[in-house]
Amino acid sequence: MVSVEYFITLALTFQSVDQQPHFERQSFRINKKIFATLDPKAGTVVIKLTAVEQSVFGAYDQSIIYPVNGAWGKQGWTIVELAKVKKEVLKDALTKSYRNVAPKKLSEKI
Repeated sequence: MVSVEYFITLALTFQSVDQQPHFERQSFRINKKIFATLDPKAGTVVIKLTAVEQSVFGAYDQSIIYPVNGAWGKQGWTIVELAKVKKEVLKDALTKSYRNVAPKKLSEKI
């Protein structure tokens, strides 16, 4: 339901975000810290959530939003399938990811 172009536009709307290459992906960073990565070929995004947020978003639909395998997933890194997720859900999850990584002054503005 969400295009790669829409995701990029959405991610860059947050204050002080930089887009940079990250291996075969694109990363979206705040103060050099990654809050999201995009794999355009796979049509997936990986975002940083808390354990509770990961559980809540996963309850929405585990075939759309689910933990990364292994230790990264246990740390809150979560995969989102762009072709299946609703725009509103993606925006909410991405906002949470940004707030989890951004400095307190920036995260409080959202």
